[in-house]
Amino acid sequence: MQCSDRGRWLLLFGLTLVLLAGPIHAKEMAATGSASAQPAVKVETLLRSDASWDAVPYVAYPSGPPELTILKITIPPHSALPWHTHPMPNAAYVLSGEITVEKKADGKRKTLVAGQVLPEMVGELHRGMTGDQPVVLIVFYAGTKGMPLSEH
Repeated sequence: MQCSDRGRWLLLFGLTLVLLAGPIHAKEMAATGSASAQPAVKVETLLRSDASWDAVPYVAYPSGPPELTILKITIPPHSALPWHTHPMPNAAYVLSGEITVEKKADGKRKTLVAGQVLPEMVGELHRGMTGDQPVVLIVFYAGTKGMPLSEH
């Protein structure tokens, strides 16, 4: 082998090692999550429900062009929201505080604290009541364009 042939052979051998090491490194990354200091993505299902909190099944989404709305709602301590209904499926996530929801028809109640999720009622009069601390909610509504989020 001449010097130039040997150099080409070493270069080819080196490139082959680099190419072979790449897939091995990728497999190691997949097994360990990452070769860098980035944390792995964590997915946690907070709610999957086909019924509201009082076990009444959701019938259907409203017809028409969809419109999603997400609100951050802060309710002062010792508050009772007015009786109201929702014309579409929605869900509330409690960021902080404690809230008790009450169904007017039968007085059924459910209390939620920070980190819990509530599948809301559709077409049923209900209200929320807070305790000694303010309550912060993130509420997701799946309605249609122009549809009111609640009705009193």
